[in-house]
Amino acid sequence: QVQLVESGGGLVQPGGSLRLSCAASGSIFSINDMAWYRQAPGKARELVATETRRGITNYRDSVKGRFTISRDTAKNTVSLQMNSLKPEDTAVYYCYAEILLHGRLKPYGYWGQGTQVTVSS
Repeated sequence: QVQLVESGGGLVQPGGSLRLSCAASGSIFSINDMAWYRQAPGKARELVATETRRGITNYRDSVKGRFTISRDTAKNTVSLQMNSLKPEDTAVYYCYAEILLHGRLKPYGYWGQGTQVTVSS
């Protein structure tokens, strides 16, 4: 019923930039928070950045000043601009959205399939 499709991952050198995008589709009535998470090998999944429906953003400390989350509420999309990338940013990045479907009473969380970001020289 709902799909979150990510794009934009890849290999980049330290100091480089990448932009991740995520598009939500399906029987969507509204979307509350949208977010990006990441999971490095052998580590737990961690929150990278969130943006509420009203545009309030929040970032984990290690990416503040380097990453920017932005969403288009009308298009149900969210992106993550990543600058000054470091090897420790290497991970699979996941899009997350809290979505209220048509005909439902409460929203549920949905995940994208993940996209690999590798920062290496």
